[in-house]
Amino acid sequence: MAQEICKGKSAGWCESVYDRFIRIQGRPRDIAMGFALGLFVGMTPTMGFQMAIAVFIAAILRWNKFSSVAGVWITNPVTAPFIYGMNYMVGKKMFHIEVVTPSIGNMSMKSLVDLLCETPDIFLAMTLGGIVVGIPLAIGGYYLAYAAVKNYQTLKKKHAHHHPGA
Repeated sequence: MAQEICKGKSAGWCESVYDRFIRIQGRPRDIAMGFALGLFVGMTPTMGFQMAIAVFIAAILRWNKFSSVAGVWITNPVTAPFIYGMNYMVGKKMFHIEVVTPSIGNMSMKSLVDLLCETPDIFLAMTLGGIVVGIPLAIGGYYLAYAAVKNYQTLKKKHAHHHPGA
């Protein structure tokens, strides 16, 4: 399964992460719920605090804290501009949030001040967009994580049953 998920130059790294993920100890449901939580938190504009938020909530709900951190990493320095940009556009469009954005070629001190004044609306659009995008992502992530972990644990049990002491 890892080969289908991980294609391209970083396939070795991706397979390693996948292999480590499915080997997380615990109930598949708790691992998958933690992962789904992490994906959802990863869609919020709280970079820098996402891991702490996910671990805190996972601890309260008794879901897997390690898998919640794994899910959060959907937002990383490479993906953040795309994810936050998409969430902003979704939130702005769906909730009709009007934000005046100055053109890059026309930046001045006034346009910078105007942009700072718009920050609450930008944050609101990113947050609402993150919720809209995060819910289906978390649901899909739950089912994928559950299936992967359950499959691994089932195969591990069969192997242990057929090869005692291995």
